[in-house]
Amino acid sequence: MLSQRLLDEMNTQIKLELYSGYLYLAMSAHFDEANWGGFAKWLKLQAKEEQEHALKFYEYIHDRNGKVTLQAIDAPPSQFGTPVEIFEEVLRHEQSVTARINLLYSIAVEDKDYASQEFLNWFVKEQVEEEKNATMVLDWLKAAGDSINAMFQINAMLGQREDEEED
Repeated sequence: MLSQRLLDEMNTQIKLELYSGYLYLAMSAHFDEANWGGFAKWLKLQAKEEQEHALKFYEYIHDRNGKVTLQAIDAPPSQFGTPVEIFEEVLRHEQSVTARINLLYSIAVEDKDYASQEFLNWFVKEQVEEEKNATMVLDWLKAAGDSINAMFQINAMLGQREDEEED
């Protein structure tokens, strides 16, 4: 059984994962409006991943006989800056998600909740990948500078991202 504190924090995590999806969908819409389809596709797939993460928490809470309590999701921004600024925000956001996962893990350790530690291990590994990917795109954008040709290449590369089913 989940401790009340871990249950509450996992319910909050569902909200935050859904917000992440909402944020990335808003960023995707921004790129779609600017006709940068590759950037839009990459962020749309990222949004879908975040929704899947929320559902992992949802299912886990139910598997442990906990009560899922859905919370209000804040609206994401509607205005965004340059691609560099957007991916700086993506990286900052992923770093904040990593901090939240680390908090959940520390609570599970404190509670000696080994099942939750095992469950959260997947998220710990996932956040390494999320931060790596955001950093990679940000590095590409910074290297591109003002080169429109480089931007077209980055857009094309991001547009090749495949939809991955998570286990």
